[in-house]
Amino acid sequence: MSQPKLTYLGPQGTFTHQAALQAADQLVREYGVAQPRLEAAPDVPSIMHVVESGDSWGVIAWENNVEGYVMPNLDALIDADDAAGFARVGIDVAFDAFVKSGVQQDIDGCEVCAHPHGLAQCKRFIEQHHLRAVPASSNAAACRDLNDGQVALGPSICGELYGLETVARQVQDFTGARTEFLVVAPRDEVRALSAQSKQSKQAKQAEFETIVVFIPLATGPGVVADLLDVVRDAGLNMTSLISRPIKGHDGTYSFIATVDAAAWEPRFRDMITQVAEHGDWVKTVAVYPRREHPNPPVDSWMLPSGGVRLDATHLEEGWQAGQRVGRELLW
Repeated sequence: MSQPKLTYLGPQGTFTHQAALQAADQLVREYGVAQPRLEAAPDVPSIMHVVESGDSWGVIAWENNVEGYVMPNLDALIDADDAAGFARVGIDVAFDAFVKSGVQQDIDGCEVCAHPHGLAQCKRFIEQHHLRAVPASSNAAACRDLNDGQVALGPSICGELYGLETVARQVQDFTGARTEFLVVAPRDEVRALSAQSKQSKQAKQAEFETIVVFIPLATGPGVVADLLDVVRDAGLNMTSLISRPIKGHDGTYSFIATVDAAAWEPRFRDMITQVAEHGDWVKTVAVYPRREHPNPPVDSWMLPSGGVRLDATHLEEGWQAGQRVGRELLW
């Protein structure tokens, strides 16, 4: 195979750039391709364009464990005529705050620039310094284009790349933040790469994960429950389920599920066949080697304010009678 191109959201220093570097090494190991040549793109639509035209593979942010799915990228992949994911990589996410080198300033009340997800992940720092949020196309672009009197939030590597002064480190709200990225390619290439991956990994008994989109053509009570029954009856473990509105049409939704199975497994194909024969719309948008799924308990300190959690006290007192329970459940 000739040297592939791998296009990422630029400029250099973005989290997507870091994901592309990691993905390039992963693709060499798992698919035996030549080391991909990395190219930056100004935005995700540009990435999707070069993928669908067959000029390049692409790397797009997919899911963050603080802010959830990157909805514009999810929608772009669902709507794409000729693109699907075939590899997944994760990057630890941490933000430093930068100003232009040599500029002495009190940052309180300044404008702060970052990608919208970056701004959302640094709310405490922004509020603490009364900063005025200005969205940028990427965190690295915010650092590259930083003006006097502004603060930029981005990966620590951006300080050296763009000659900036670091005024605060690790300013994100949550430690342990992580973003998952998909490597996408034209669909026929994904089928070929998946077949190659399937054959080369059989001896290792590798498992795969598939992302599939459903749109029920009928709406009303029980539609989603019936769909989930098909997934359950096929013996598929579903690790994620979200919905997206069909834009401009009240009450209509697509449902995106991630399941622990490869697209070519008989149980997955049987499930897809049953859904399609029912008359619903279905599309597989990614298949890749399965990641390890942590299964930690949800401790009490992780829970949001309010809500109801049954414990021995509630059970002994008769939990339906409690005033707080009535308030939380709106009884």
